[in-house]
Amino acid sequence: MTRPGPVHGIVLAAGLSRRLGRPKQLLVVGGKPLVRHAVERCLGSRLDAVWVVVGHEANAVREALAALDVRIVFNPAYSEGQARSLIAGLDAASIGADAVVVALGDQPFIEPVVIDRLVDVRRNERTPIAMTSYGDERGHPVLFGRELFDELRGIEGDQGGREVIRRHQNEVVLVPGGSSHVPLDVDTEDAYQLLLKRYANDAP
Repeated sequence: MTRPGPVHGIVLAAGLSRRLGRPKQLLVVGGKPLVRHAVERCLGSRLDAVWVVVGHEANAVREALAALDVRIVFNPAYSEGQARSLIAGLDAASIGADAVVVALGDQPFIEPVVIDRLVDVRRNERTPIAMTSYGDERGHPVLFGRELFDELRGIEGDQGGREVIRRHQNEVVLVPGGSSHVPLDVDTEDAYQLLLKRYANDAP
C-alpha cells in the first residue's frame, strides 16, 4: 500500500466581496478578522501545511495573519473568480502534496476535527474527493487528491471545483461537519450581523 503523503490546506481569501461591498475576510468577529479565525482552525488540524491565497486587499489580509505559520500566495487574477484563486493555491501547494483541503476564508468556525476527518479518509481510503456534509447538504472544506490536480487546473469562473466534483460524484466520500446546516456565507451585512449573534451565543 502506498505510504500516505502530505495533505496541505488551501484557504481562499482573495475575493472582492462584491455583494457586501467590503472585504468579508477582514470582518471582525470576537476581536479577530474572519480569515484569521479560518486559518487558525486549519492550523489546529493535522494538515501538513497551510497556504492562504490573497488578492483583493492583499496587504491587509497578510497583516491579519501576522505571526501565523502559513504560506501566502498572491493571485493577481483574483477578480476573475474563485477558480483562479484555487488554481494559484494548487500550483503552490501541489509540489509537495498528495492532496489538498480547500477551505474558505469567510467561514471561520470549521472545527479542526472536521478537517482531520477529510485527511483520514484520504489516507485510509485513497478517495479522490472528500466533502463535508451538513444534514442533506454538502459544503466546504473539500479534499481533492493529487490525481485530480490537472483536472482542477482547467476550471474557470467563480464555481471553484464544483464541476470536477460533479464529474466524479460517484467517487465522493462524505464526512460529517458537526451541524445540520452549511456554515453561514457572509455575503451581506445581515449575514454578518447574524454571524455576530451566533458567535456571541456560542462564546464561553
